[in-house]
Amino acid sequence: MIILGIDPGSRFLGYGVISVESSRLKPIDYGVLKFNAELPLSERLHEIGLGVQQLFKTFKPSHLSLEKIFLGKNADSAFKMGHARGVIIYESLIAGCEVHEYATRVVKKGITGNGGAEKEHVRTVVCNLLQIPMLKSLDASDALAMACFHSSQLKVLEIKSRLKKQQKRPLEKSVG
Repeated sequence: MIILGIDPGSRFLGYGVISVESSRLKPIDYGVLKFNAELPLSERLHEIGLGVQQLFKTFKPSHLSLEKIFLGKNADSAFKMGHARGVIIYESLIAGCEVHEYATRVVKKGITGNGGAEKEHVRTVVCNLLQIPMLKSLDASDALAMACFHSSQLKVLEIKSRLKKQQKRPLEKSVG
């Protein structure tokens, strides 16, 4: 299974692609797509769409793990991020990819054990987990964290599904 994690933004978009093979996580690619801040937002959104399309064509992920929107100190940035997320979700669905959204604090807690962890701590844990050199880009490490966290959530959902199936089976009566 291939998972694409994205740390969305209207100027920088971090991405991380991992494969999951029998509970083993393997990094495939990661990096940052950069967009010209001087361009109008509408043109940057178009560029984001083209960049994400290329990621889907190149890696053919079956799952997208995307950061949920949050309202920080700057509402304008949150709105721009929301537009970027909309483009990413649209392109994901066009590519036939499942979309999964997670709050940043939830991902940080799942990866580091601390929902308030600093980005540098997340980067260190992700690089150790995937056995890759320390990344320069926090956007790329955040995207890889999204992908790794989603892989763990898939395991949880699989276990819950198995338990539910077991509960639905009629109890076998012992013959004595």
